[in-house]
Amino acid sequence: MSSDTEAATSSTEMIAETSENAEKMDEIDEPETKRRKLTKNNEMDEKKNRLEDRLGGILCCAVCLDLPKAAVYQCNNGHLMCAGCFTHLLADARLRDETATCPNCRVEISKTVATRNLAVENAVSELPSECQYCGKEFPRNTLERHEDQLCEERISGCKYSRIGCPWRGPMHESKQHEQDCPHPRRSGAEVMEALQIIDQQVADERKLYENIFELLGYEKITLNDLQLKPYRTEEFVHRLYYETSRFSAFNNQWVVKARINNSQKDPTQSSERDITYQLILKTRTSSPLNIHFVILRGPFGDMKIHPRIYRFDFTEEENESPYVPLSLPDTAECNRLLAAKTINFRFIMFLA
Repeated sequence: MSSDTEAATSSTEMIAETSENAEKMDEIDEPETKRRKLTKNNEMDEKKNRLEDRLGGILCCAVCLDLPKAAVYQCNNGHLMCAGCFTHLLADARLRDETATCPNCRVEISKTVATRNLAVENAVSELPSECQYCGKEFPRNTLERHEDQLCEERISGCKYSRIGCPWRGPMHESKQHEQDCPHPRRSGAEVMEALQIIDQQVADERKLYENIFELLGYEKITLNDLQLKPYRTEEFVHRLYYETSRFSAFNNQWVVKARINNSQKDPTQSSERDITYQLILKTRTSSPLNIHFVILRGPFGDMKIHPRIYRFDFTEEENESPYVPLSLPDTAECNRLLAAKTINFRFIMFLA
């Protein structure tokens, strides 16, 4: 009887040991990618329960559903919009000749009606966010400094890029790369191509400064602080234009006129936007006028512009210059200008 009991006990132990070994073998045979995925899913479940993640869903922008990076605006009913989406809504309404409305409750919004929500801005700045390079979390108000200056995984270039090295990689690998970089040991003839590109960039900048100093030596120079105001044509499809009031320069009357996306039929359908402008002579002239002109930000405007000088010969037959680009840095700046009621700038003219 005792021998039967011992045999049953030993068989039970053997079965348990076999099942344990099978489970261990399953764990060993389980693919690494599957284990990582399961671990990541568990981490995601934990994150859903964190307070900061729940707040992120509450304080996000009603348009892009992302947490605002800068200013936060709200409609009269308290719905939040980041600065980029807010100006984009106002710009779209301007292009469509409509009243801008909140995407949630359709109440009217404008720069005078909508208000900044400083409490939300401060709360969002304290919420953690992952670094795009190393994946660690930092408060949003310190994340930009970490990514730009401190993160060892941030992307950097080789110090020999000026002589043609194209390497880009993590910051912590840059020292080792620079020790092994072959470009410092290349011959002068081999680095000439890279140096020629740099020389061309320097030549372009020098040409701009030389043109400015040359124009400042002209006898007749005038400047006006102007304001572009929107208006629409009476055509079947109303087109949006901007135009200044008449102003005097060199005993003549002038107007600056601007358009969006080269008078595209519906600029709201395009994600890229730009402004072009032209100078128009409103009075008759008996002799040709060789005019150089440039737009600057001016004391009453906040336009972010890269100044460019243009030239046109005005005659009695040719009294309108061609449309030339207003050199804005990006579409976001264009939307910001369109969202405003007027566009303020300084206009300088030189008469040869």
